[in-house]
Amino acid sequence: MKGLSKKKRVSTWLALGITVVSCFALSGEVQASVERTKVDEFANVLDVSASPTERTNGVYDTNYFNNFSDLGAWHGYYLPEKSNKELLGGFAGPLIIAEEYPVNLAASLNKLTVKNKKTGETYDLSQSNRMDLSYYPGRLEQTYELDDLTIHLALIFVSNRTALIQTTLENTGEEPLSLEASWTGAVFDKIQEGTETLDIGTRLTAKDNDIQVNFGEVRETWNYFATKDTKYTIHHADKVSTKIDNRNYTATAEPIELKPKQTYNTYTTESYTFTKEEEAKEQQQAPEYTKNAARYFKENKQRWQGYLDKTFDQKKTAEFPEYQNALVKSIETINTNWRSAAGAFKHDGIVPSMSYKWFIGMWAWDSWKADVATADFNPELAKNNMRALFDYQIQKDDTVRPQDAGVIIDAVFYNQDSARGGEGGNWNERNSKPPLAAWAVWHIYQETKDKEFLKEMYPKLVAYHNWWYTNRDYNKNGIAEYGSMVSDAHWQKDDKDQIIKDKNGQPKVDDDAVIEAAAWESGMDNATRFDKEGVGKGDVGVKVFENKNKGKVVGYSINQESVDLNAYLYAEKGYLASIAEELGKKEDYKNYQKEAKKLKKYIQENMFDEKTGFFYDLQINEDGSKTKLLVNRGKGTEGWLPLWAKVATKEQAAAVKKNMMNQEMFNTFMPFPTASKDNEKFAATKYWRGPVWLDQALFGVEALQNYDYTKEAKEMTQKLFLHAEGLMGEGPIHENYDPLTGKGLSTKNFSWSAAAYYLLYKNTLLSNNPTTQTAFEIK
Repeated sequence: MKGLSKKKRVSTWLALGITVVSCFALSGEVQASVERTKVDEFANVLDVSASPTERTNGVYDTNYFNNFSDLGAWHGYYLPEKSNKELLGGFAGPLIIAEEYPVNLAASLNKLTVKNKKTGETYDLSQSNRMDLSYYPGRLEQTYELDDLTIHLALIFVSNRTALIQTTLENTGEEPLSLEASWTGAVFDKIQEGTETLDIGTRLTAKDNDIQVNFGEVRETWNYFATKDTKYTIHHADKVSTKIDNRNYTATAEPIELKPKQTYNTYTTESYTFTKEEEAKEQQQAPEYTKNAARYFKENKQRWQGYLDKTFDQKKTAEFPEYQNALVKSIETINTNWRSAAGAFKHDGIVPSMSYKWFIGMWAWDSWKADVATADFNPELAKNNMRALFDYQIQKDDTVRPQDAGVIIDAVFYNQDSARGGEGGNWNERNSKPPLAAWAVWHIYQETKDKEFLKEMYPKLVAYHNWWYTNRDYNKNGIAEYGSMVSDAHWQKDDKDQIIKDKNGQPKVDDDAVIEAAAWESGMDNATRFDKEGVGKGDVGVKVFENKNKGKVVGYSINQESVDLNAYLYAEKGYLASIAEELGKKEDYKNYQKEAKKLKKYIQENMFDEKTGFFYDLQINEDGSKTKLLVNRGKGTEGWLPLWAKVATKEQAAAVKKNMMNQEMFNTFMPFPTASKDNEKFAATKYWRGPVWLDQALFGVEALQNYDYTKEAKEMTQKLFLHAEGLMGEGPIHENYDPLTGKGLSTKNFSWSAAAYYLLYKNTLLSNNPTTQTAFEIK
């Protein structure tokens, strides 16, 4: 590829123009007839241009720039900013993940310089007659057209540790060219974080045609991890002579002679590895990658075209062509957040965002949401992501928390915590996450029909489902509460960080720590319904209860039966019933039917308020003598989860729908804020106290679809697309959005937002096929 043809460029510009003029229309009708479903027609749907520095992150611990990665690699790249002359001719970066933290390793580590040996002048790429820097699905490209020379660079990933770069020089003049090509780079030896500077001990070495970045042994729990085995290796297919000067190097190729119209190609690989075994494997493969580069580039394009083919239904995409950029961006976002097995990760999976300092781990419900969408275009990744979390499902003989057998812990990272013999600080076993695993497994099965996968996962799902009733049902009435694990993090501590004990020598529980973990377990960290002080008279606030099994404390619950949690559990019984039926487990199927019937009755009769027409959490007391429906804490997105689960009556659903479509409640400029606009604690930009989260929006849209409010579902879906800042242009997909303005909030390039947009497009705009359970009918 030497950039888009003029015809294709015009088509792309026209398509982008359609996006601009469509932003204020909520109709699916468009004027264009061009269907854009080929990889080469989706250039720069996400801006990945950058001028990287030693300071990777800016506001909200988020990367200043967007990057590209693929195939589960632990490093990525940017395109150079056109205005930065010093970076032209190389792919900016790389950005590496220092086990748990993304950091820039260089501004440019492998930049091409070409000199005309006859004139002695170096080609100034900033003065190109035409310059094209493009991010296509699955690859980065640069083209520089000069008076007598065209330079083309292309980068793809060929493994989960290695990128392959093709460099092409073409004599476009009428005279022979004698050229000298060299590659230069300078590695950062420190990173900057806030007001601190951390020396990372990098140094350069060269051997034969390889240049290697060697890392120092640095184990900074909250900023950076590397060992002496960590390596970043550049391999040249052709002979180069390398000179190293401290942090800088220059690798010069042998002279290149080009006749008019003649082309020269060369290849390099760049590998980022954690262990000696990984390094040896990629070094062995490097000659294979460069020798068969044409095949790898072809296979890369076929793989990405396959993603698009599975995404776009040719018969239907013409209805909404202006949404296609957002869909491609969703796939790019998920694939950039794909991490392969490394460290404690035993399987590939999807992290929330490669752009955020704290998100290079796999969280339970983040993963389930990403997997439901990923199953459609990359089902093997979806399966492995499920396994990556279930690899750490607690077993009965667990040495740390055997009382939690069956649970899926909150988050896993490259490094386990000290209780597991590791040195990580981000690994979290204080809580679980909402039960959506069976939803994801069933959807993966719907896409793959892989019954062996169902057999593999079913007993694990059952154990996880049952855990909620042994460890999170305080009064044993079959209705669960959010809570926390037994953990050292949940004990009271003195000024010297020593555990405070009662008169019997037992640790004293820190209620605030337990409530924090319970809110994390809900996934809605600082939602208004978890404010400890409660709201108004008669609200005792959030209290902590001990959950016991045979007299032994096995966990903690807060004093409210959450409507979303029990709706999720109702839906999960539906998915488990469907799986049981598929596997011929008739008794299990009957049991889930029976349990669901009881749970449905409880939710309908105890968690719905007739006056306000909405579902709420139910406050309980210690002896079970009193309950209070928490209408006083205001409406939140949890109130439509019974519709998503199909547990609400049609009459209840009609009342909830009315609230959802009310412009003073949830039908805001960008719809479905996490707290209703009329909630007295509504805050449009404060995480779970007002911003729009796309998972809750997806559940809201599917809730409407379940009760045949398809017109309203499509209307809200279009607003979610058209009113999100940057989504229809070159901007990133954000973690959440301001419901009043559509401004992107928190971090960016967020997996579950991308997954939600993918599902909304396919299952709402192009069809009426929600992902909700089908085992139990609405009655």
